[in-house]
Amino acid sequence: MATVITPDPRRWWALTALVASMLTLGFDMTILNVALPTMAEELGASTGEQQWTADAYVVVFAALMLPAGLLGDRFGRRLMLVTGLGIFLAGSVMGALAPDVTWVVAARAVMGVGGALVMPLALAVLPALFGPDERSKAIGVMSAASALGMPLGPVLGGWLLDHFWWGSVFLINVPMVGIGVAACLFLLPETRDPSSPKVDIIATALTAAGLGALVCAIIEAPTRGWADPLVAGFLTGAAVLLAGLVLRERRAARPMLDMELLGHRGFLVNALTATLVTFVLAGLLFLLPPYLQAVLGHDALGTGLRLLPMMGGLMVAARGAQPVVARFGPRAVITCGLVVLAFAALLGSRTAPDSGYGFTALWLTVTGLGFGFAVVPAIDGALAALPADRAGSGSGLLMTLRQVGSAIGIALLGSLLAGVYRDRLDVTGLPARAADTAGESVVAAHLVAERTGAAGLATSADSAYVHGMGVVLLVCGVAALVAALLAGAFLPGTRTAPDGEHDTPAMAGPEADARQ
Repeated sequence: MATVITPDPRRWWALTALVASMLTLGFDMTILNVALPTMAEELGASTGEQQWTADAYVVVFAALMLPAGLLGDRFGRRLMLVTGLGIFLAGSVMGALAPDVTWVVAARAVMGVGGALVMPLALAVLPALFGPDERSKAIGVMSAASALGMPLGPVLGGWLLDHFWWGSVFLINVPMVGIGVAACLFLLPETRDPSSPKVDIIATALTAAGLGALVCAIIEAPTRGWADPLVAGFLTGAAVLLAGLVLRERRAARPMLDMELLGHRGFLVNALTATLVTFVLAGLLFLLPPYLQAVLGHDALGTGLRLLPMMGGLMVAARGAQPVVARFGPRAVITCGLVVLAFAALLGSRTAPDSGYGFTALWLTVTGLGFGFAVVPAIDGALAALPADRAGSGSGLLMTLRQVGSAIGIALLGSLLAGVYRDRLDVTGLPARAADTAGESVVAAHLVAERTGAAGLATSADSAYVHGMGVVLLVCGVAALVAALLAGAFLPGTRTAPDGEHDTPAMAGPEADARQ
């Protein structure tokens, strides 16, 4: 006689713990992007230092996500989830009290460690709480929470910056984490999987060091030059470290990072598409707040509100992608989504300093639609291409690739913007020190213009920044067109699951939400 397992009556209350955790992570990145111009003004942060503020979190997050998941499997997911929330809280308090940019970067790295524990373990707890008939609904609730964080982040961050000091964007995490920790301790059951692979300390170190060296080279190159010995050394070190990672994982009996999955064409092409879209999105979220605040003159709250068209377009597309894919097939939808994204980027590259927000809102909305229609079926297709017994490792690899794309997007596109801005800025007549400060960022240039009374410096800075933003958008448009050609040529026309269906989530956010 079959044993009937009674569902845990607290499971929906327990879900609130996971929702609080995912919501905190969901708006952390977007809330920080709105705060960057204010932090640059009050802490004197250059564009490179702003890039590191954003990238320190993402690099650590990407490097530690897979080993963090394995730690939860072996020592208890609830224990590691609470530990991750505690680390995230410590990093948040550290960031709020940071006296300078260096400490902010360090705090973001600490928060990255906590985030790496929270995201995969929050998803891994769901099968222990919900049966197959309820799991999709639970995943949908978590996905919606993470999706809600994207538009809430800029608005909440803008309101805080208008009423409090810049460190308040970190302290907002305190009550959220407190709720999450309490709910986890009292409502979540402990689960583990002792048979999971052991954490490979060497592979983890190679990943973190290799990504860190690559990002450092990209950020420093515009200032020092690509031929600079330090930049060349970082690039060489990154290549050696990441090559060592690949070789080690290919030889491992039970690899932490399953590189063989990249041999599945459907997974590879879809994963690269999703990574490219994340690359572009991260870059845009980095360059838009200074444009809206410094160039167009909006306050922090106004900046957050003016990012909503892109978030709205993304969420609408994420919700509507599933029926469109069912009607036309994933290859057609992904290709068209990338073409729409390319069109939006090329349209945005025509932005001028006097274009006004109306034109910006137009191409931001189209951008969000392109993002959603490209990335949702790409993630679905990547998972569908995996054998059922590789679904877990495939999801982890996909999440890692997308986080790497985010880090490189901020570093590469931010560096391109910084280089173009510095070359176009007219600092004629300024003292050398003031000229160097103005060249660090458009926010710094406006401050120098106010202090020195330099006629035309603010206008030149606005023009230089908008030109640099146009160059970045042009590069994004070309990259999206190339990706569209590759998707049209190599993606299968229909979704197939070679070894059965599975429902392992690749991520939580607006993209995953559309799958429910």
